[in-house]
Amino acid sequence: MNKPPIFKRLCLIGIGLIGSSIALRAKRDGLAETIVVSTRRKETMDRARELNLGDVYTDKVSEAVKNCDCIILCIPVGAYAAIGERMAEHLSPGCIISDVGSVKRSVIEQLKPHLPENVHLIPGHPIAGTEYSGPDAGFSTLFDERWCLLTPAENSDPKAIDRISSFWKALGSKVDVMGADHHDRVLAVTSHIPHLIAYNIVGTASDLEEITESEVIKFSASGFRDFTRIAASDPVMWRDVFLHNKDAVLEMLGRFSEDLSRLQRAVRWGDGDLLFEHFTKTRDIRRGIIDAGQEIDKPNFGRDVTED
Repeated sequence: MNKPPIFKRLCLIGIGLIGSSIALRAKRDGLAETIVVSTRRKETMDRARELNLGDVYTDKVSEAVKNCDCIILCIPVGAYAAIGERMAEHLSPGCIISDVGSVKRSVIEQLKPHLPENVHLIPGHPIAGTEYSGPDAGFSTLFDERWCLLTPAENSDPKAIDRISSFWKALGSKVDVMGADHHDRVLAVTSHIPHLIAYNIVGTASDLEEITESEVIKFSASGFRDFTRIAASDPVMWRDVFLHNKDAVLEMLGRFSEDLSRLQRAVRWGDGDLLFEHFTKTRDIRRGIIDAGQEIDKPNFGRDVTED
């Protein structure tokens, strides 16, 4: 016997990698009776329709959110305030408002002033993705065994938290709940700083490319290739991440700079013991990530992106 859908009318504002992956899984497993797709670009909307990602399509946010019991923002975090203002007057009582952004305190600060008291704001962050973007990039297994972090306010309705948590679990995720500020500090270390470093290293290599006459690309080792994969991520999304989590990023970047200076001194003065100790510690962390099931030694986290 099939389980009843978790939501009657699910609205996805934005239909890139994350939004399209939600739509594909929700359709495949009957997690929503109706899926509404809203995006501002006509070509994106047309492609989403060709891929049959939704049941209703509209570029008007005010129309998209009407009668919905769940709305998930799948857009760059810098656009949240404007979207919140446009949808505020058209929300149904009891509707759950969530998102997929990599920053959480800014999400709350942008959306909360616009939302009526009779809706539930439960920000979310699925820690899953690839370097690809757009509606063609999605696949239904993207969230399998990946964490989704929810950051509700302390006074949030437990039933609403349970409902959106059940939805993410049905999408394949493991779910954890934490405070927004704690989330932003943790993700600054595990995601934001690594992306900033990747963008910087690839940018430096791009400058050297002109000097070395294509040798940087021709002789790229696996380490540099991994950085280029990260640095190929959506530039709009990551621009907004750094602008909207700047305090945590700057704090962690300061600690990173101190540690980098320590390694720089070790290299300069030939302190092999310090280098060996540091490399051994970081190697253990890598093994811990693999043991936790968050990575395996295959491309694209070992996931099969083909659809049945």
